[in-house]
Amino acid sequence: MVELKSPGEIARMRVAGEFVADVLAELRTRARVGVNLLDLEAYVRERIRDRGAVSCYWDYAPSFGRGPFRNTVCLSVNDAVLHGLPFDYVLRDGDVLSIDLAVGVDGWVADSAITVIVGAAAEADLRLVRATEEALAAAIAVALPGNRIGDLSAAIEGVARAYGYPVNTEFGGHGLGRTMHEDPHVPNAGRAGRGYSLRPGLTIAIEPWFARTTDRIYTDADGWTIRSADGSRTAHSEHTVAITADGPQVLTRAA
Repeated sequence: MVELKSPGEIARMRVAGEFVADVLAELRTRARVGVNLLDLEAYVRERIRDRGAVSCYWDYAPSFGRGPFRNTVCLSVNDAVLHGLPFDYVLRDGDVLSIDLAVGVDGWVADSAITVIVGAAAEADLRLVRATEEALAAAIAVALPGNRIGDLSAAIEGVARAYGYPVNTEFGGHGLGRTMHEDPHVPNAGRAGRGYSLRPGLTIAIEPWFARTTDRIYTDADGWTIRSADGSRTAHSEHTVAITADGPQVLTRAA
């Protein structure tokens, strides 16, 4: 069931969104050569505790994961793209790191992801990250009342195809609000004019992610981390967006 939010509820989600945006901006600067992923996890855990917020990941146990997730941020390196379980790994020059964070503040949730390149960046990696960011912007631009979920999906897929990247549809965006995952599902590929009709009050996480040379994935031995099937590098960008009569509002943009 899709739950539409009031303007006041969207404002409360924005509070959570600004906190998520701030932490992601801090992690962008902290993700340097020689930094351990576990140190980044510890930093996020401290920031959430100090804010009096709640991690949406802690104790999360969906059907696609192995048992409850016992971390507060997803950190996915190189060929890993989603649900990356933080582990004892020291970042190296040229690593591609996707950082995905979902947090609740006073009962309302926001979810966002960025991809950063550690140290010296290869042009092919910059291009991949840029494609996800452009796909996200394209989907947000058509997140208007009267349009449909398929318009967002088609916009994302169009950018991917223009860059020459295949698209996986097993994992995509989703509704959110009181919890991290609500209806509707927002695929990263689809046909314009199809699917759920966008209405003011709908709040969704839009999250294009691409692997460079495959649309196939597998789950790592840790039971969580999703990787490209051929080992090619990946990137992921995500915002929480509210559909309003005045156009899309990005709730996870820094204030």
